Amino acid sequence: MKRGKKYQEALKLIDRTKRYSLVESIELLKKVSYAKFDATVEVAFRLNIDPRKADQNLRGAISLPNGTGRSVRVLVIAKDAKAKEALAAGADYAGDSEYLDKIKGGWFEFDTLIATPDMMGELGKLGRVLGPKGLMPNPKTGTVTMEIEKTVKEFKAGKVEYRTDKAGNILVPVGKVSFDNVKLAENVQAVYRQLMRVKPSTIKGVYMENVAITATMAPGIKVASETIEK
Repeated sequence: MKRGKKYQEALKLIDRTKRYSLVESIELLKKVSYAKFDATVEVAFRLNIDPRKADQNLRGAISLPNGTGRSVRVLVIAKDAKAKEALAAGADYAGDSEYLDKIKGGWFEFDTLIATPDMMGELGKLGRVLGPKGLMPNPKTGTVTMEIEKTVKEFKAGKVEYRTDKAGNILVPVGKVSFDNVKLAENVQAVYRQLMRVKPSTIKGVYMENVAITATMAPGIKVASETIEK
C-alpha cells in the first residue's frame, strides 16, 4: 500500500526495531500525528490466543478513566418505561419496533446499541446486519441489561467495548491526540489491566505478544508492555 509524503516523513521519526516505553511512545505519537483534526488514539494488542476456542475469544467492555474524547451516539431498544428511562439518562434514541424497522431499512446512525433482555428475540433477527458491524448487544459487554440508566451513562461517559478479531488482535480507542499525556497513559493502562484480568487460564507462554499505539492516519509505534504499569 502506497503511503503519502506526510506519512513517510512521520515514519522516519520512528525506530521500527525499538519498543518504546509507554511514556516515550505517547510523546512520539504526538510528534508523528500530522492530521489537521484532533485524531483518535488507539492501542492495539496482539495476544497469544486462539479466538476459535470459546475461552480465548475475549470480549467485554471497560470504562476508561478519562473517556474517549468523542461523542457516542447511543440507541436503546426497549419498551415503554425503559425507553423513557434511556432518554432521560442521555440516550440519543430509544424505542422498539420503530427503530427495529429503521435498522431493517439500513439505518445505522448510532455507535452503541443497548437492549433489554426481552427485546433480544427481535434483535436476533437482525444479527446478519448488526453482527458484522459489531453492533449486536451482548451480555459480555453489558449491553443486554435491565440497568438502562446506569449503562447509558457509562457509554456516554466513555465506556468502550473490546473484542478479539480472527487473528487474536484487540484494538481499543483510548482518547484523542489533544489529551494530556498522563490521561492517555492512564487510559492505556486501564485497558492493559483489563486484558490481564481476563487472561485465559489455558494460555501457555507469552500472553501479550505485541502492543502498539497509533493515531488516525499516523504510523504505529511499538510499546514495551512491561513499561505500561510503570
